[in-house]
Amino acid sequence: MFNSTDRYIARLIAVPLTSTLVIAAMLLVLDKMLRLFDFVAAQGGPVSVVWRMLANMLPEYLSLGIPIGLMLGILLALRRLALSSELDVLRGVGMSPARLMRVPYMYAAALALVNLAIVGFIQPYSRYAYEGLSYELRSGALGASIKIGEFANLGKGMTLRIEESHDTGRDLRGIFVRIEQKPGQSLAVTAARGTFMATDDPDTIILRLTDGVLVQRSAKLASPRILSFSGHDLPIALPKIENFRSRGNADRELTLPELVRVGVADTTQPKTRSEVLANMNFRLAEVAMMFLLPLAALAFAIPPKRSTSALGVFLSIVFIVTYHKINQYAEALGSSGRVSPFLALWVPFVLFSALILWMYHVAAHRPGGQPIGALEAVFAKISKWMGKWLRLGRRKLRHAL
Repeated sequence: MFNSTDRYIARLIAVPLTSTLVIAAMLLVLDKMLRLFDFVAAQGGPVSVVWRMLANMLPEYLSLGIPIGLMLGILLALRRLALSSELDVLRGVGMSPARLMRVPYMYAAALALVNLAIVGFIQPYSRYAYEGLSYELRSGALGASIKIGEFANLGKGMTLRIEESHDTGRDLRGIFVRIEQKPGQSLAVTAARGTFMATDDPDTIILRLTDGVLVQRSAKLASPRILSFSGHDLPIALPKIENFRSRGNADRELTLPELVRVGVADTTQPKTRSEVLANMNFRLAEVAMMFLLPLAALAFAIPPKRSTSALGVFLSIVFIVTYHKINQYAEALGSSGRVSPFLALWVPFVLFSALILWMYHVAAHRPGGQPIGALEAVFAKISKWMGKWLRLGRRKLRHAL
């Protein structure tokens, strides 16, 4: 079934595909990482939460990175064949463009199934887990309710302030605690050092204080009662945190079968039904486009004869990102209910498909066909003009010196 040419093309595609996928995912993760560090730091949460949140965002980034990696992997492999004249040799020995697409389409089918599994089943759960971590971070369930240098209200009339924290929160310094016990009765504690300790009760922790002063005020006492101590355990009841909502309150957290069930069910909320149908068609349209990317890659990969222009590589990235952004806008339009979600998502798909098929036909079946030939000519003229301008600038600079 596979000959040596197929294996050769498969190897050519594998390296740029893997590299592009890893680089695209890393760039998206790095962009999100900076914002997550700012968010977690503002909430006073532990750094480990950032890595957990990024791990839950990775499926969403892969759903965009996989089509980009597929497009560039096939494009760069075919471009290498074209620049080395191997593509002309393959055509000369009778390998048609359709036969040449066998290996690229195997990659496309495999990655489309992977992407369908991600957007249809994995991403909804990871999105829900990400929102759960964000909720816990804001509510303080991850230990983020106490911020260094600020007064924190722990409920039941308890106020806590910590000046410094060392050894990831195990060594606390400059501690002040005030507790309103009853009307007219309060307890204030200061301590040089302290640490939090767990108890058998998950709703209660112990704040073990060292070298401090305890001051008790009461209407029944003529003067405050002051007590110095070298060690004192102060029980703290953790504030009650409401359970996070169940999965499925947002359409992005529903799997494809769940979207279908909600979409076809009768509902008294047509807006909700439109949002669900728009999101379902958005996911399916993104996956369906992957089956046309090998044809687009062939059209973008072949530069003009005696040219090494990389304009096709740039245009391929613009093409796939533009389609993704148009789909996002179409999803928002379909969610509003003003346009049918089916039409909003599949009309752009049909238009882009027609453009890809025309480009493939020109590149594959017209002798010397160049679907982006006009753009290549304009790009060549601009490059030539810029080269002359730079050379002129260098000559003027040499004369001035």
